[in-house]
Amino acid sequence: MLLLLWCFCLSAVLFYCYGIYAAIAFLRQPQPSNPEFHPPVTILKPLCGLDSDAEDNLVSFCQQDYLNFQIIFAVRDHQDPIIKVVEKIIQKFPDIDITLVVSDRILGANLKVSNLANALTQAKHEILVIADSDIRVKSDYLQTVIQPLQAENVGVVTCLYRSLIKGWVTTLEAIWTATDFHPGVLVSNQIEGIKFAFGSTIVIRKSVLEKIGGFEAIADYLADDFQLGNLPAKAGYKVVLSNYVVEHVLGDSTIVNSLQRQIRWARGIRFSRPWGYLGLILTYGTVTSLLFLIVTKGSTIGWINLTIVWTIRLVMGWIVGAILLNDLVTKKYFWLIPLWDLLHFVIWCCGFVGGTIEWHGHQLRLTREGKLVTLEPDSLPVFLTTVEEIQN
Repeated sequence: MLLLLWCFCLSAVLFYCYGIYAAIAFLRQPQPSNPEFHPPVTILKPLCGLDSDAEDNLVSFCQQDYLNFQIIFAVRDHQDPIIKVVEKIIQKFPDIDITLVVSDRILGANLKVSNLANALTQAKHEILVIADSDIRVKSDYLQTVIQPLQAENVGVVTCLYRSLIKGWVTTLEAIWTATDFHPGVLVSNQIEGIKFAFGSTIVIRKSVLEKIGGFEAIADYLADDFQLGNLPAKAGYKVVLSNYVVEHVLGDSTIVNSLQRQIRWARGIRFSRPWGYLGLILTYGTVTSLLFLIVTKGSTIGWINLTIVWTIRLVMGWIVGAILLNDLVTKKYFWLIPLWDLLHFVIWCCGFVGGTIEWHGHQLRLTREGKLVTLEPDSLPVFLTTVEEIQN
């Protein structure tokens, strides 16, 4: 037992050290920058309901220092309150090529993907930029994120993100994103290059999208952003992690909703990358070092082990969260990292349980491939979750 716990501690330390190395390597990595490269771009924005600070988020995409770009806002419901916000934005920016598409055409179980497909029908340009409605950017965003496409073998570009919080409950979520989730991304990027994408930003060529089967190919997947990076990677294209960091606005939330959202997100990751999800056990050094201390009954070696593990964990969190991402939440609440690690271990365990969700009154089940399958009412288990909360 002691040997196993010590091995887990050692593996976590190695992961933390490599995470530090990966972050420094990413910071030093030269990024393509050609001011003469500015091909026309179409931005696709799937919308559903009013997110926190929705207008400010959407307006940020209209304020780009870029020569030629189009924005398409896509909504399913004619009664959706976000439509009034979009109409206001269209009036505010008459010189920007903005289109509002309202269509209830459905491709599959993932309604966000249907929104994207409906928006695509009005797209004028070869390069598509997809970003969730809760993302906010600066005016240099477009010019920066399209730069890797100068290389023909690049099929997808995606971005890291830092969180803007509303309320104290979302503080731990923001810390997880900056100091736990992103180090894992950087490690993957350093070892083999990433083979997935994030809803924060997905830059993809139309030709690449068509080669993987269009939005129809991912219409029944829960983790659509993951698939939009993974399928092009399988098709032989390179997925690039941009050095641009966007902002993710986390709205105010209750403790229960926040925990449920994290558990559901964990479950979504488990279905998308089962072996990678299982392998996370090797990265929970905060937990295993604490267990080692308890099992050794507070021995000197137990305290030394815990001090080493926690110190390196905090160093990794600071370098990735505070330095690389410039995340203000990490800088202010740095001391909460160990608490979050302990909590997230519980969430990780909970992520192994359950696979049934409810979406707009429809009951669905997640398959092993991460697809959504409609269930009959009499076949439903007691525990249900919502796709909207997983995606948020």
